[in-house]
Amino acid sequence: MNQMETKSHNLDLSISLRVNDLKQFAYCKRIVFYHYVLPVQKKETYKMEFGKEAELKIDKLEKHRIFRKYGLDNGKRIFHLQVHSPRLNLSGKLDLLIETEKSVYPVDFKYTEGRPYKNHIFQISGYALIMEDTFGKRIDTGFIYLIPSDEVHRIQITKSIRQDTLDMLESMRTMIIEELMPEPTTFRRRCEDCEFKNYCGDVF
Repeated sequence: MNQMETKSHNLDLSISLRVNDLKQFAYCKRIVFYHYVLPVQKKETYKMEFGKEAELKIDKLEKHRIFRKYGLDNGKRIFHLQVHSPRLNLSGKLDLLIETEKSVYPVDFKYTEGRPYKNHIFQISGYALIMEDTFGKRIDTGFIYLIPSDEVHRIQITKSIRQDTLDMLESMRTMIIEELMPEPTTFRRRCEDCEFKNYCGDVF
């Protein structure tokens, strides 16, 4: 299944990528470019620091949360799991893994208002692909937990989403190898709190 999907890509697996890169690339491609091609000193923002504190609080609450919040009867929780797929040369640190008799479910905590965004979905898809390699079974479902609203969103990892995820990994590696500066995001509001805003001279 996954091996057949990967064969359609000429991936250069010499470049190790992080699951977080998928989220950043979908948000603004330049973030990944600055990290790998033109390393610069980034400024940690208030939102980043506040998000870390919020996740620590959620860890404590999650241990007592009922599984029905996720639409599950029971399961085993594993927090802050370091994960890696040699096949994709992709790694990351998963906030929470729920393991049941039938399947495993990656869970990502987000300090985001409203709803999960597209970049969050690609991130949870990346975790699902790694977990498929780890457990040897197809994973069609993940969860995104929104901290401010205390809401759990069930994310279906469709064929289209997993293909887009694989395409994104290939695009990132091509960008890094060829050292191509991508265009900035067209959503300028995203630039206001960006830790790399001082390096985009064509934007500011």
